Amino acid sequence: MSFLWAIIAGLIIGLLAKLVLPGRQPIPLWLTILLGVIGGLLGNGLASALDVSDTNGVDWIRHALQIGAAAVLIALVTPAWGRRRA
Repeated sequence: MSFLWAIIAGLIIGLLAKLVLPGRQPIPLWLTILLGVIGGLLGNGLASALDVSDTNGVDWIRHALQIGAAAVLIALVTPAWGRRRA
């Protein structure tokens, strides 16, 4: 069940990261999900390294770090994907 939640969270994080980036990112949905999952894991690791505490509510700083990490990954992968497709 946690695998399914990772996919759902990766989709949401990846789509939000694409919204943050300027312009169009012509990468497929499966790559958006994959980069969202990886960005979520990197964001969690960064939040732990920065000693961001867990709260009973929404962890806005942790989510911002996850989306930021996914946005960086998408920004790095999109040009390579475009060259691959051309």
